[in-house]
Amino acid sequence: MAQSDSSLFVKIREGKLAVVLVYVDDLIITGDDIEEIFQTKKNLSVRFQMKELGELKHFLGLEVDHTENGLFLCQQKYTTDLLKRFGMLECKPVSTPMEPNAKFCAHEGKDLQDSSMYRQIVGSLIYLTITRPDISYSVGVISRYMQNPKKSHLEAVRRVLRYIKGTVSYGLMYKKGEDCSVLGYCDADYAGDHDTRRSTTGYMFMLGSGAVSWCSKRQPTVSLSTTEAEYRAAAMAAQESTWLIQLMQDLHQPVDAEIPLLCDNQSAIRLAENPVFHARTKHVEVHYHFLREKVLQGEIAIYGVVHVATHEQVADMFTKSLSPGKYEKFRCQLGVVQRMGTNIEGEC
Repeated sequence: MAQSDSSLFVKIREGKLAVVLVYVDDLIITGDDIEEIFQTKKNLSVRFQMKELGELKHFLGLEVDHTENGLFLCQQKYTTDLLKRFGMLECKPVSTPMEPNAKFCAHEGKDLQDSSMYRQIVGSLIYLTITRPDISYSVGVISRYMQNPKKSHLEAVRRVLRYIKGTVSYGLMYKKGEDCSVLGYCDADYAGDHDTRRSTTGYMFMLGSGAVSWCSKRQPTVSLSTTEAEYRAAAMAAQESTWLIQLMQDLHQPVDAEIPLLCDNQSAIRLAENPVFHARTKHVEVHYHFLREKVLQGEIAIYGVVHVATHEQVADMFTKSLSPGKYEKFRCQLGVVQRMGTNIEGEC
């Protein structure tokens, strides 16, 4: 059993790798040697009753396309069924899931007569973020109001549905031949929540051409400065980076000792490298100094604003609503493209 995931089982024998991923009674079996994969299947079938379904194409609502260019993951059928279920299959598409600089409040607007549909839509959209990191921020925002949604919140939900109507066939593309190094981005939107004045953490990690891990989450406490908000975001990204390193090691895949974590806030970078602002940042919770510890141990490499200007900060997509041009640019950088066989054939 892998240390990084209790559902992941890895066997290596004589340099041959076999991997089994388990979800209840569904298994994905893969590896780097056909004979070793067949032997693993044979060994499992001795103890368990198994049914061979062939090459992986569908798994828990995910669709997998094996193409000449690489591997494509999407939820096209799930998205279509979602739109049909809530009567939005014929709606007019929009270019972004949320209006630029949109702001929401918990107590403004009319109450909904029946809020159950709101919760059902949001719950369904949360599952869609498995292959659609481009809607993570929007879904994170609308999920904050599930307890007592207002009419304005329902309108925001419908806009997200209108966006996915125009991007039904979009998903994540992992291209062959790409440099499989891990690269991370982190960002924060300072005091972005109007109700609590908490900041929003956003981070994402790339492996080759596509995103493999991402997060858009409101911070648990109020930050007193932009530096603190950015530092908290970097600390969360550092925790995810540590897990990714362990996962790659469990899969016996080479990974650099230092994962570049790109941040566009120089104060947070300096604080991570050396506590030069200690007198002004002593209120920062102790466990967020985990980031500085990882930097000193050489597990995280942090590059400053010279390496990632604000207009190149992909993690912006996970902290705020953006203009259509900037949104499409970052979506492309995430590896979210249209399915092969459609108009743009998997290209940005």
